[in-house]
Amino acid sequence: MKTLLLIDGNAIMHRAYHALPPFKSKDGTPTNVVYGFISMLFKVFNDFKPDYLTSVFDTPEPTFRNKIFKDYQIQRPKIENDFIVQIPLVKKALDAGGVYRLEKPGFEADDLIGTISKVFDGNKYRVIIVSGDKDIFQLINDNIFVAAPQLGLANIKIFDRQEVEQKLEVSPSQIIDYKALAGDPSDNYPGARGIGPKTAVKLIRQFETIENIYSNLEKIDSEKIKIILKKEKDNVYLSKKLATILDNVEINLDIEKLIFPGFNKKLKDFLEDYQMSSLVNRIFNIKEVTKKEPAKKETDQIGLF
Repeated sequence: MKTLLLIDGNAIMHRAYHALPPFKSKDGTPTNVVYGFISMLFKVFNDFKPDYLTSVFDTPEPTFRNKIFKDYQIQRPKIENDFIVQIPLVKKALDAGGVYRLEKPGFEADDLIGTISKVFDGNKYRVIIVSGDKDIFQLINDNIFVAAPQLGLANIKIFDRQEVEQKLEVSPSQIIDYKALAGDPSDNYPGARGIGPKTAVKLIRQFETIENIYSNLEKIDSEKIKIILKKEKDNVYLSKKLATILDNVEINLDIEKLIFPGFNKKLKDFLEDYQMSSLVNRIFNIKEVTKKEPAKKETDQIGLF
């Protein structure tokens, strides 16, 4: 079975930004996001030996979720400038390395991940999604897995159906129903106000979906829960729509463009321009360091991975 490695670009950039010190190049350009992103990409490429590789990104434009719920993600803090200026640098690094990337205004990276995963899964490929976003867990099935960075970027845990059920107490396909009831503070949608995670799990395990719950309200013992569900029905169905990752976004996907034999040497030049010599040495297997270079004087990439 051939393998697609699918990188959740925004999730990994944020992980790198918060996991690493504020590296800068000689001209003062922040580089910790670029360094962490490419380091992680190199690690997972070596770990999983994929036949196909791509990275997807969010765009600044509002998505359909913002249109149907004006307070969607409204509570998230403003992104710092040191992060923002590195987004185009990460994309330039990917272009230099020969990594295909994709984004589409009006849709989140998650929706592109869902769509690409469905295409490859339907053609009997194994799909490994690299992301720290638990929303992605809903896509997991027998052929689709999530590789989630743990403790910054250094370790990776593979999530399959069993791991998700142990962690969340619901199956991957039931995550959207769980979030429809419990809500999601990180994305700022309410679910059913008054129903917490434990009650949500109990209801999902009993009825499987919110549609079944509302078709069988008379079977719920607690009058309090019945009242809440009736009162919050619109929010529950709205929350399910917000939580659901799309798998049918119209994109021009040429599978042949995702074939990835290894990093193009143009990436070496890009990284050298930003003084990431230890990363260059690691990716391109350069073992000798010229005597003129001070040993380990770099402050931006000392043995972090």
